[in-house]
Amino acid sequence: MKKKKQYREYDEKTLRRIQKTELGILKDFIDICERHNLTYFGIAGTGIGALRHQGFIPWDDDIDIALPREDFEKLITYVEEEMGDKYLIMNTERYPNYPLMTTRMTLRGTRFKEEALKNIKAPMGIFLDIYPYDKVSDNPKEAKKQARDAWFWSKLLILRSIPFPMLGFSGWKAKAVHAVCGMIHLVLSVCHVPKLWIYKKAYEAETRFNHYKTTKKLNFLCDTSPYMNTYYVKDIFPLQKLPYEDIMLNFPHNLHDNLTGMYGDYMKLPPEEKRKNHYPYELKFPKREN
Repeated sequence: MKKKKQYREYDEKTLRRIQKTELGILKDFIDICERHNLTYFGIAGTGIGALRHQGFIPWDDDIDIALPREDFEKLITYVEEEMGDKYLIMNTERYPNYPLMTTRMTLRGTRFKEEALKNIKAPMGIFLDIYPYDKVSDNPKEAKKQARDAWFWSKLLILRSIPFPMLGFSGWKAKAVHAVCGMIHLVLSVCHVPKLWIYKKAYEAETRFNHYKTTKKLNFLCDTSPYMNTYYVKDIFPLQKLPYEDIMLNFPHNLHDNLTGMYGDYMKLPPEEKRKNHYPYELKFPKREN
């Protein structure tokens, strides 16, 4: 029997339409940041896209932007006050069913719900992924505990809503992990553990050392690994502008070393079988597009 393909992939026209819509969100984001003098910079796959393709990775469907926590909080206020008719801010504080510690600047009138989040009851649309970067203690022992706490609570937040999250591996190991995840989800659900309470525990860990005047590192601790988004402050500033599609976008000035640490030889294209994307479970474009 022929094995059924697990996920539908984008056709080229739809993927490009997604990218153009996200680029429009990014332009509005840059406008509000520059009008209010907020610091922001592209990270991760967006950085690879800038250095390798001068825009989107051809098969990618998202944009990743980071801000220091103080500017991140200001951004949220400005977007809701000045662009609330066009965008909504998607995070757990506003929508407790949303199970991630990232925040999304979501275009109203659209729908974009990934397969992994298909059962989440929240108004998820086409979005810009925004990462708040927090200070990490210079004390290794404190930093390790901070990372462990933030990562633990962020994963518990996911399991509160999703019993079988997507994993980066398969086989017996994945089955074993999913069995444990399912049990944790059941216990959290039966005990009615509040989602917002879990979110606040993760938030406390993330922001634990933001009262420090200076630290050497900034990080988003709630990713797949708590250390994958670590940046030395000296490697971020001064920011550099790089071409990204038809705009110039801010990036850390030592972007190359950071991407090398995360991905190895990121300038080398992956084999074709790994250039994958997944069509979302639900997708709706805006009625009017630029």
